[in-house]
Amino acid sequence: MNITIFDTLETLYKKSADTFVELSEKAIRKQDKFVVALSGGSSPKAIFNLLATEEYANKIEWSKVFFFWVDERWVSLDDEKSNFKMTLETLLDKVPVNKNQVFPMYKAGTEPEDYAKEYEDQIRNVLGADGIFDFILLGMGDDGHTASLFPGEAVLKEKEKWVSAYYLKSQEMFRITLTEPVINKAENILVITFGKSKKHALNEVLNGEYNPQLYPLQLIERKEGFQLFTDKETSVEL
Repeated sequence: MNITIFDTLETLYKKSADTFVELSEKAIRKQDKFVVALSGGSSPKAIFNLLATEEYANKIEWSKVFFFWVDERWVSLDDEKSNFKMTLETLLDKVPVNKNQVFPMYKAGTEPEDYAKEYEDQIRNVLGADGIFDFILLGMGDDGHTASLFPGEAVLKEKEKWVSAYYLKSQEMFRITLTEPVINKAENILVITFGKSKKHALNEVLNGEYNPQLYPLQLIERKEGFQLFTDKETSVEL
């Protein structure tokens, strides 16, 4: 398992951006496209800001990158809670992406469950029946959730659908998310988690008994291509 502990968040973010560049180059050389699924939150925001700088932006063939999302709150694309809006403002509006290769995880006038099926079709149109993303960026919440795979929810047991939408009672809103089967197919997965509030959950994920109903990040297989970036405050003994 590839776990890297960073002294500062600045170096963590830089290594994350470097990883994005390296994997994009590798995928584009191999298949002439780079298909990613991105997360929201403060860590991805910092990474996207870096990728939009001249230092990084000029290293990436943006016209060959396909953008999907890991999960989303079922809110309009201009809502402050939208992961898409954050990514648009920090990255997509600043680099020469092909707008036809950007797939928001929300569609106005559509029911969440219906759009989950449509979104899976969009993934299949780009990736084919195998559904293997080149790169998926994940985080972890204080409760051990990743994507919108929250503790105790039925979506944790999903084995067929690649995308699922459901009502999250604790937040009183619908969420739409990639599921465990399609996430684990990815060629490369990077999990970023840091801060003292995450330490307990991370210790349980890495060292505790296998109980993904309680710590959903345990669903993500620690195989070749899996990396976890954290900081000294959060790191745990293995």
